[in-house]
Amino acid sequence: MTEPLVIEDLVRRYSPEVTALAGISLAFAAGSTTAIVGPSGSGKSTLLGLIAGLDRPDGGRVLIEGRDLAVLSERERSKLRAQRLGFVFQSYRLMPTLTALENVALAAELAGFDQPDERARTWLARVGLAERVGHLPALLSGGEQQRVAVARALVAGPALILADEPTGNLDSKTGAAITDLLLELTRDGNTTLIIVTHDEALAGRMARIVRLADGRVVADGAP
Repeated sequence: MTEPLVIEDLVRRYSPEVTALAGISLAFAAGSTTAIVGPSGSGKSTLLGLIAGLDRPDGGRVLIEGRDLAVLSERERSKLRAQRLGFVFQSYRLMPTLTALENVALAAELAGFDQPDERARTWLARVGLAERVGHLPALLSGGEQQRVAVARALVAGPALILADEPTGNLDSKTGAAITDLLLELTRDGNTTLIIVTHDEALAGRMARIVRLADGRVVADGAP
């Protein structure tokens, strides 16, 4: 089976003096959980943007389910993101004028599902928000907003979930609950989970930790 994500000799330079990634190669198995950690400026965010196809590398390539992002058109990359990638952000990034149901249903619609509202209701129920589907984000707690974001990320049944500091705006108890939820739901769907985090406790709950420094992998293994 094709691995959901393979990174080969990835290089990204912002200027001749600034190299964000200096030749990173990694492979991620289906259903695996990985934390990407490292100090600020180590290349974590750059790596996430390249995996998502939001930026282009100066060298190397990113393969998602065997497809090289570099040879896809912008339209093809957008379709791939909608159907095969899910995103969870620290700041939730929900549409403020849309209800919880509408936020999740929009992701399902963009992925091509015929009954996006029904699918969204199912996923909101799975994250424990069946009674909050009609609420705008401003009427939800931080933990509830992040649960909506998790439902939105998983509603299309993606191969890969990218989470950027997903518990950074939450208290420790709520953050642990969101981590439990992500691990449970990605395990159920055999989805590959990659989390970028500064939180060593969160990183320690993943099966693998990749440490970056100065744009290079300096450690890669179990917690």
